[in-house]
Amino acid sequence: MRFGMLAAALLGLAGMQAQAQQAQGQTQLKTEDEKTVYALGLSIGRSIKVFDLSPAEIEIVKKGMTDSLTNAKPAVELDTYGPKLQGLAKARGEKAGQKFLEEAAKEKGAVKLPSGVIYKELKAGTGPSPKASDTVKVNYRGTLTSGVEFDSSYKRGQPAEFPLDGVIPCWTEGVQKMKVGGKAQLVCPAKQAYGEQGSPPTIPPNATLVFEVELLSIGSQGADVPRAQPAKPGKQ
Repeated sequence: MRFGMLAAALLGLAGMQAQAQQAQGQTQLKTEDEKTVYALGLSIGRSIKVFDLSPAEIEIVKKGMTDSLTNAKPAVELDTYGPKLQGLAKARGEKAGQKFLEEAAKEKGAVKLPSGVIYKELKAGTGPSPKASDTVKVNYRGTLTSGVEFDSSYKRGQPAEFPLDGVIPCWTEGVQKMKVGGKAQLVCPAKQAYGEQGSPPTIPPNATLVFEVELLSIGSQGADVPRAQPAKPGKQ
């Protein structure tokens, strides 16, 4: 996450915090502008979830925003600590991702594959299993560990078709364990997904990802690879 984007996000949150206080904790969304600004708040909140802030840290963030908006003397130098935000986001994201993987591995029916991918069958299939060299047709939904959806063939209203050896390693490994007609959950460590680069703007660096996949068929041709696209507003 770039510092400039984060700074804008924090300022936006501060403004909404002040409006919420004036409304005595009850936001009345009457105009289209108000509803749009509220949607902006939702978007900003999701964008900083990577910091995995504790309640006490949220209060510190509020203090920083208030000081900035009221031109009060800051408690720390922004030029000194601003550049550390990206490192903090990365460290927090990695820690949260590892915790999520550990918890997912404990779920009933979950299997940890050699790469660290967590595979969990949700519905047993009755057909054959694909090979890495096969082309498959699937329906799927992809989310961050926060639950924010970044892609869905269901919402596009069309299954995806792609060569199984042409997608992220998590898919190549996990979908081979499925049978046609089955449904599974794949929890993908960052190294088996988009790694340190992520897939901006919807998948941050070092993100653990969660996919629900339905294997519809094997053998078709296509190139509609699972994408890191944001879901359309209002369809979350």
